[in-house]
Amino acid sequence: MNAALDELSLESQIFVELWDVKTPDDAGHDARSEYVERYWLPLLGPSTTWLLRYIATRLETAPSGLSLELCEVARALGLGERSGRNGPFMRSLARMIDFEFATMLRPGHLAIRQRMPSLSSRQLAHLSPELRTAHALNHERQQAPADPLRRRGVQLALSLLRLGESEDETLQQLLRWRYQPGFARSCVRSALAERASGHIQPA
Repeated sequence: MNAALDELSLESQIFVELWDVKTPDDAGHDARSEYVERYWLPLLGPSTTWLLRYIATRLETAPSGLSLELCEVARALGLGERSGRNGPFMRSLARMIDFEFATMLRPGHLAIRQRMPSLSSRQLAHLSPELRTAHALNHERQQAPADPLRRRGVQLALSLLRLGESEDETLQQLLRWRYQPGFARSCVRSALAERASGHIQPA
């Protein structure tokens, strides 16, 4: 059990905020993404994965942070009310910290990562052969040249940003144009990167 959790119990209240840390693969994966559910879950376990998703969802409406009653979170996730270091909730919280998806900034103050990195080669070795194959195919698709729909989405986002729209306003406009949320966020991130580098992607 992580020593940072020694003073916590299910009766504790903690403050949670986003942990501003870069991922090795730049973009990373949202805690609620299919990638995390498919490839990280076998390593983290379902309880830790759902705890990450739960906190990420709560922080989406409170980006500056919020207070959580641990007993309420444990009940919401079906982890029971058994307290102590070996209780299911405290083990899930410790596992989240052990995998460096969260960190205790100080007693009672937790920060979690907004985006999760892709699995390392060592971590991939712990997956089933079927999942390793699926992961390799997924990586190949991501490395393939951008399709016309994606190029169009990035160009639209870049145009909006150059017109003075904020990142959030640009995302909301793509959503109004019926782009899927995850796809729209990816287009906005690519547009921001292009604007920063001065590179213009060809049509």
